[in-house]
Amino acid sequence: MKQINNFVGNIKGVGYSTNKRKIINDPVYGFISIPGDLIYDIIEHPWFQRLRNIRQLGLTSFVYPGANHSRFQHCLGAMYLMETALRTLRNNGVGIGDKEEEAALIAILLHDIGHGPFSHALEMSLINGIRHEDLSLLLMQRMNDNFDGSLDMAIDIFKGEYPRNFLHELIAGQMDMDRLDYLRRDSFFTGVIEGSVGSDRIIRMLNVIDDSLVIDEKGIYSAEKFLIARRLMYWQVYMHKTVLSSESLLAKVLARAKELAMGGADLFATPALRFFLYNNIGAAEMESRGMFSPAFIAANFTRLDDSDILASAKYWADHSDPVLSDLAGRLIRRNLFAIELQNEPFNEERIHDLTQRAVSEMKIRPEASGYYVFTDAISNLTYAPDEPEVRILLKGGTAAGIREVSDMFNHDLVSDRVTKYFLCYPKELRSIKK
Repeated sequence: MKQINNFVGNIKGVGYSTNKRKIINDPVYGFISIPGDLIYDIIEHPWFQRLRNIRQLGLTSFVYPGANHSRFQHCLGAMYLMETALRTLRNNGVGIGDKEEEAALIAILLHDIGHGPFSHALEMSLINGIRHEDLSLLLMQRMNDNFDGSLDMAIDIFKGEYPRNFLHELIAGQMDMDRLDYLRRDSFFTGVIEGSVGSDRIIRMLNVIDDSLVIDEKGIYSAEKFLIARRLMYWQVYMHKTVLSSESLLAKVLARAKELAMGGADLFATPALRFFLYNNIGAAEMESRGMFSPAFIAANFTRLDDSDILASAKYWADHSDPVLSDLAGRLIRRNLFAIELQNEPFNEERIHDLTQRAVSEMKIRPEASGYYVFTDAISNLTYAPDEPEVRILLKGGTAAGIREVSDMFNHDLVSDRVTKYFLCYPKELRSIKK
């Protein structure tokens, strides 16, 4: 406890360099300049540096070997795009103060600081019912205390509470700087060229009308390509069936470890991971003023990264519990579950038959069968009609929603939610008939 509290008390001491005007060579955009001393100090902060060890795409490298880029890289790229967007808006006559610019850059820089190990793969697995956006806000607020309130405006922009709404849209909108970077960056590192988007052209077509972002009519085809690229990347990369299988296995490993830990079993775990395995942390604890205060939770969470999970899984592969050792061994060896994907829910009888066969042929205890045979659903919506609409600036100076002016929305594939169901089970059971 004392060690953690000392860590919380000392995190302010960062950024000792006298030369804070650094240049970073990014493989996607080229040279990225750090635009100010405060932003340099934020980047140097240990909580932000931790993102170097959080994979942007979870276990997607099990399918696309090049996909080992980090949240750190993504956040820097999103900041670069934000700076470009703000410069474009200023050139188009939109008044943006220097403090507003700095705050917007900080907000996009820190928008993913709340991601846990393997990003979305373990979302809400370590802290029950809490999304990474909520954790990002918590960490920004804690950092703000250490930076003497310098992040106040950035937090308001992040939350959508700053009076100038278009700044929030640049961070959390249908075509924000977050999405523009991750599509282009993920396409680059996976080699899936269908996801490459013309982020430069989209950004240079930006303007503001009635405090909302608009895209010049000349950029409509680039906007359409962005939406199609997003759809293709979801099904070809983010929801690739082997990615689903590997990340489901990872979640099952952690779930079994949690079950054993809460039952009193002695498990190897790094100190930060041990805190979350042996305690149930959820929304109530995030509001607590006791032992599990937000500050204490944040101090443990910000010591967690991918290495904690992988190092622990290596030890768990030799654990005496047969389920944990088997699941962890499968993960380490990439011996993934078989997976099937279809448009309708799977037949209950087939799931029951697979479960019974797993119990009898693999000697799995009935109460542990859910770790081996399970089904779930995934969905994707290329364009969310309930979110602020992408607006197109027409030649007459008026703005219209993209659905009104784009022929692409005549097709359901863009505006309808697509849901698919998947079924996972050990490859040893593949011989069973459907």
